[in-house]
Amino acid sequence: MEYEIKPSERFKLGLREIWQYRELFYFFTWRDIRVKYKQTLLGFVWALLQPVAFMIVFTLVFRRNINDTGIPYPLFAFSGLIIWNIFTGGITGAGNSMVTNAHIIKKIYFPRLIIPVSSVLVALFDFLMTIPVLIALLVWYKVQPDWSHIWMVIPAIFLTILAATGPGCFLAALNVKYRDFRYVIPFLVQLLLFVTPVIYPMSYFNNIWLQKILAMNPMAAPVNMFRSFITGESVDVQLCMISIISALVWMIIGLFVFRKTEKYFADLA
Repeated sequence: MEYEIKPSERFKLGLREIWQYRELFYFFTWRDIRVKYKQTLLGFVWALLQPVAFMIVFTLVFRRNINDTGIPYPLFAFSGLIIWNIFTGGITGAGNSMVTNAHIIKKIYFPRLIIPVSSVLVALFDFLMTIPVLIALLVWYKVQPDWSHIWMVIPAIFLTILAATGPGCFLAALNVKYRDFRYVIPFLVQLLLFVTPVIYPMSYFNNIWLQKILAMNPMAAPVNMFRSFITGESVDVQLCMISIISALVWMIIGLFVFRKTEKYFADLA
């Protein structure tokens, strides 16, 4: 007698099954963190070098043209870059995760959704490594954070994970079948940086319709919400809602495509 284990034909997210295998989130996340920094000379310092390097470059290029940030521009750029790096690290890791873990997918069964989500959590670890640098910049520039906005930090991080998970799952599913996406993902991430309010504030553009178009970026709300803790400026609720709705739409699309193509992963990976 033979038994075949395969996903149900009816679409379902499978949250109960994911909860049963919840220990794998820790296993895959910690494994990827160790592999990422194993046998490196600088170790976790690599998590700091990218945002610091980009902060220096952006400061040299854009500092004279962007003056309405409310805080010193290096601090403005760095505060946006570290939350942005959760998205870029998450979407890049998730997009390549199914191909990277092909050897595991072919051998044992577990909810495949755990793999791309764990890749996003790895990016969250890198974010935590950058917090001491952010604190050092606050002290250096003598900027007093607005503690009344500190409650927005956790929602901003959660929305960033949400924004990375949807497109990450979408790209992970496509990357299994069309390996061209491994080259598309870095280009896409670089392009999105310049349409996200990381190196400029939303107020830089006076046209309200242009602001709404930029707010369709899922990362617009998380960046503005996280930075409000430092600048003390209130976020535009309407623009934030546009960004959050966009993130939810991409989450639905990403999960739907991922679950629908999941049955082919073992064969194509």
